[in-house]
Amino acid sequence: MAGRALKPVGAPTRGTTNPNRLRRVDRWLASDAGVTRLLRRADEPLVVDLGYGASPVTTVEMARWLRSVRRDVRVLGLEIDAERVAVAQARVDKPWLDFRRGGFELAGTRPVLVRAFNVLRQYDEAEVPGAWSLMLDAMAPGGLLVEGTCDEIGRLSTWVAVGHDGPRTLTLSVHLASLERPSTVAERLPKALIHRNVPGERVHELLSALDVCWATAAPHQNFGVRARWAHTVHLLTGRGWPVLNRPSRWRLGELTVPWSAVAPSDRGLVP
Repeated sequence: MAGRALKPVGAPTRGTTNPNRLRRVDRWLASDAGVTRLLRRADEPLVVDLGYGASPVTTVEMARWLRSVRRDVRVLGLEIDAERVAVAQARVDKPWLDFRRGGFELAGTRPVLVRAFNVLRQYDEAEVPGAWSLMLDAMAPGGLLVEGTCDEIGRLSTWVAVGHDGPRTLTLSVHLASLERPSTVAERLPKALIHRNVPGERVHELLSALDVCWATAAPHQNFGVRARWAHTVHLLTGRGWPVLNRPSRWRLGELTVPWSAVAPSDRGLVP
């Protein structure tokens, strides 16, 4: 995992972390056809977990999920805070797992996949494109950035898949048993969208439509909350929303749409 010695770019995160906090995105990474194909075809399957926080637990968990896809995947956790790196290095001793100081420049490495969760939340919306570009410029050709946000215990989670051609998809993933209404996830939208949940913006239209469909699907609650969510998404597709993932993913509380369906109206700010 050797790379050029570069000055870390960015600011330390709050450091908040909990076991299984990122299980929703981990599960998606280990099952999404595009991600698994990327890992299996890579000559050097290096994955970076950027801004893992005060504990390395979520990096270790991600590594376990991804090693189910390809056993020789190597995972590198990056943190700007040197003390956090020292703690992680002392706690984890695996040949396929390492920790290092680094930021958006990715510590001079060339990963095929980067997960950056709850990192950009502390930045201004106008800084998002630059942060994306820094990470993508450091990645291997054809690599994928997965950037998102979740709540403290991982019940509400959203992420954007970003390639060198720009943002591709938005995924919403929620804990169905505790869900009151789908628009609750708005408080955990990625930084590129969190201030766009207002009338006139497409992500607001999506969440509003989800709430209506969720209410309409209430009778399906008799068959369980998963059935209700699956019918909610089915109704959403009937309204013309281009849902990308399969019904088997809907039943997990997931919903993926093309970025073009929710892109901010100010296209000059976020691609």
